[in-house]
Amino acid sequence: EEQVLEYVHSVSYPNSKAHHLVLMARRLCDAYSGVVPDNIDDLQTLSGVGRKTANVVLAVWFGQPTMAVDTHVFRVANRIGLTKNSKNVLETEKTLVSHFPPEVLADAHHWLILHGRYVCQARKPHCDQCGIQEICDDYQKRMRKEFNKSTLA
Repeated sequence: EEQVLEYVHSVSYPNSKAHHLVLMARRLCDAYSGVVPDNIDDLQTLSGVGRKTANVVLAVWFGQPTMAVDTHVFRVANRIGLTKNSKNVLETEKTLVSHFPPEVLADAHHWLILHGRYVCQARKPHCDQCGIQEICDDYQKRMRKEFNKSTLA
């Protein structure tokens, strides 16, 4: 673990990540002959790998049509209206998978992440810079609210 820690010391939670990486490497060697599994169930048996990470590996490494849902994807999907009041990331994932054709699904994950990081930010979305205002539920609600305020004044 100390050797791995030297490589990951600059990331968040380096001690935990070094620990998981060592356990994951052992499991990969012992259970999968050093070959990274190509399905979500086996990937999730690896230390430190949850559903989101498994979906990222499946999409990026194996080119499978999966949707990894992180905080940005969860927020943006709910905010713009791709999902309606999703209670958790699994519900969001299932809904998004149904909305995107398989051939663009892995890319859609990146589109939503980037949109959430740079435009549709958590605390203060930059709606004035957004290219999807006309289809965004949250933007439309804000505009109705502003319109109602101005007509009542």
